[in-house]
Amino acid sequence: MKQLLKPYWMFATGLLLGMISRLLDIYTQNLGEIFSQMAIWILLGTLISIYSKNKKMAMINVLLFCIGMLITYYVVAAITHGVYSSDFIIGWTIFAFFSPIFAYFTWMSKEKGIFAKVISIGIILVSVLSSILLFDKLRIYDFLINGLLVYYLFFKKIERNQ
Repeated sequence: MKQLLKPYWMFATGLLLGMISRLLDIYTQNLGEIFSQMAIWILLGTLISIYSKNKKMAMINVLLFCIGMLITYYVVAAITHGVYSSDFIIGWTIFAFFSPIFAYFTWMSKEKGIFAKVISIGIILVSVLSSILLFDKLRIYDFLINGLLVYYLFFKKIERNQ
């Protein structure tokens, strides 16, 4: 797992998932819908962050993952003459550029203390609220994604060398 959490692998993974996500939007309704919502990307960013070696690597890994994902998602959208909004491009780009800050705090969510728990609750709240406010409602897969967030943030032990 630690070998995969290198910046070049995170960028390559982002490139691959961006392409896959766009193709799923085109060819499958259900999977495309899941990967078009914010909750799945919050889960993936959370996993990348908490398993990264330190805060700095979490920030770099998540940023490169997000940038890679955006590049191929919109390149594939342009190649396939897909419909997409400039508002979505701007929104996801802003999200990507703020992702290092999110990753910094997300990495801290696995530390001891009340601040770590507050961060964890915040991550879950953002995931739930993004589904409701941006995408109208919670769907079955949102409960699964948020359940995984709860597990990884509150119950899964992460070994860290400090």
